[in-house]
This record gives sequence, structure tokens and C-alpha cells, in this order.
Amino acid sequence: MPGRCLLYYITDRRAFPGDEADRCRRLLEKIAEAARVGIDYIQLREKDLPTRELEFLARRAVTTVREETKLRTENRELRTFLLINSRTDVALATEASGVHLRADDISPSEVRKIWSCGARKDSPPGPIIAVSCHSPAGVIQAARNKADLAVFAPIFEKRDVPGTRPAGLAALAEACRATIPVLALGGITLENAQSCIEAGAAGIAAIRLFQENDIAQVVQKLSH
Repeated sequence: MPGRCLLYYITDRRAFPGDEADRCRRLLEKIAEAARVGIDYIQLREKDLPTRELEFLARRAVTTVREETKLRTENRELRTFLLINSRTDVALATEASGVHLRADDISPSEVRKIWSCGARKDSPPGPIIAVSCHSPAGVIQAARNKADLAVFAPIFEKRDVPGTRPAGLAALAEACRATIPVLALGGITLENAQSCIEAGAAGIAAIRLFQENDIAQVVQKLSH
């Protein structure tokens, strides 16, 4: 795979077996695994959680990412950024790296205004803002609104949502003409990830690809 492929892990604790405590524990273990091998972005997407529970989980996730980053003995120059899905308030409160915005969410420029007012002196610089986009026009708008990157979906039909109309590689290629990095999402596998990069994507985003596999092996396969 040419160049360095950006990798974006989207979490889903509900996919793990067990009760809520078991699921959260397994999720934090997966986040640690992702940070350990240098996944670029982790989106904490537990949008069903009430604010208090989400904030508690986010704090633990932030701590986990920081600890694993410090322990790296190889590729120390790599960084892992933890983004909170849609909740700028939670991202600020937990000192996460930034937020991931829905396509119909507030604009990145609004997030930056909120962040500048709410950030503490010891808060990390930022925020990093990713935006979900479903059309090339959406990616262009995200770039105009000063997003840092766009996650374009769905590229392929989703396994759990049969009948979903995929955007396809041609639309991805058009979206990648924008001035911000575009990551491909939706039905991404080790077999089709290469075609997304060849279409111009800066990287790939996924839930199952990372959560259901050994992430170190996934990273190794995507790097060759």
C-alpha cells in the first residue's frame, strides 16, 4: 500500500459479550491495543451512554491512550488521537484530542469557538475535528468549515445493513479532491482497503476490521 495509510478505529462496546462492566473492560483493552501499535485516531462512539457514564469511560480511554503511548518502544514519533463522538463538552472535560462530528452536527468552526472558551491552560492543543460525510459536496463543505479530516461513507455495502446503497469508489475519488484528508469507511476489509487508497483516500476507518481482529496484524497487512 503506497505511502502511510492513516488508520481510524471506531469503537462499539456493544459488540463485545458480557454485561456492561465486561464490555467496557474489553473496549478499554482494545483501545490500549490500538494505541500500542500506533493507530492514528480512535473515535469513542458510545453514543447510547448517558453523559455521566460517557464521561467516565472517556476519562479512562484518555488515560489508557496516554499510558500506552508512553510505553511504546518503537515508532515513538507516531501519535494516537482520541476523539469523542459529537460531544464537545465531554471532549473538553476529559482532555480528549478532539471530536468527531455527524454530518448534521454543529460546524467545526463552532466547535473551535466552544473549545477556545472552555479549554484549560493544561488542556491539549486542538481540537482535532473529524466530520462524517456522505457525498463529495459534504467533504468540500467540511473543508470550508475548517475540519481537519473527513470520514466518507459508506464506500461498500455494510455486512450488517444489507441493501445499503454504497457511495462507491468513484464518489470516493471525487471526494478525495478536497483539501483535507479523506478516510474511507463502510464495509472496509483487508481485501478492499487497497482500492480505497488507490482512489485517493488518505486512510481507512472501521469498526469491525479493528475490533474483531488482532490490530497489530491488521496494521502490518495494511502497511505492505
